Amino acid sequence: MTIPTDHRLADFTPGSYRYIEGGFQYSAAVQALPGFAIERVRLERPLPLEQGFAAIEDYLRARGRPLTALCACELRSPQAMSEAEFVAFNRRYVRTLADWGLLRDERNPVARCNLVPVVDQPAQAVLYAFSHTVQAPAPAPAPARVRDFVVSGAAECPDRPNYREHIVRLGETTPDALAEKLHFAMDDLGSRLATLGLQWSDVMEMRLYTAHALDTLWSELAARGGLAGGVGSHHVRPPILDLEIEVDARRTSCERLLAG
Repeated sequence: MTIPTDHRLADFTPGSYRYIEGGFQYSAAVQALPGFAIERVRLERPLPLEQGFAAIEDYLRARGRPLTALCACELRSPQAMSEAEFVAFNRRYVRTLADWGLLRDERNPVARCNLVPVVDQPAQAVLYAFSHTVQAPAPAPAPARVRDFVVSGAAECPDRPNYREHIVRLGETTPDALAEKLHFAMDDLGSRLATLGLQWSDVMEMRLYTAHALDTLWSELAARGGLAGGVGSHHVRPPILDLEIEVDARRTSCERLLAG
């Protein structure tokens, strides 16, 4: 299976970040532009999407940031979807982004991960967390060596139509199959980091999403050299049927909890 390497970078100046183009549903990664940083906000209680977007709007306006500063969303869904169902869900999801001036010519700059909890599934898709750009603290003693970034979830297949036809070792969940799946996802993640001019040591937090035992997967993670900031594991499934593993990465200057 070939890892996508023809990533295209584009600036999204209304949001003060650049992004790796992905499609209408989400981008492959985002990175703050010079003079800006990324703040991640976790919701104390995940909210249904419509309410979640309203919470984002209130939060950004209170901080004096434009709605276009939204650069990443983290969702939780009630169940895994077929590809057709996933496309239909994404069309509903991007309506608000289009209203906010984020979706242009079928290009969406906002990064995303979307997972299905193994237990305590929500009744409907909910907003779990979001990230947005802010002015970097000034005066800074020196320009940041690495600007903040968020990389969207990568799974064991290329992020393009006909997912199922390209899944690594489709239907297999043996330890060696899971390791091969993770290897593909990590290669994909690494190619996105390279496109941003980054390396594994720049990652401050990596997250592994799977419903399977993790024992056999740690060696693959450790081999990348991106464990300095720790790896968070979530007992969840990817949002599309037959996918078993997803992984993402980020470096954010500030993290907050939105009570409610």
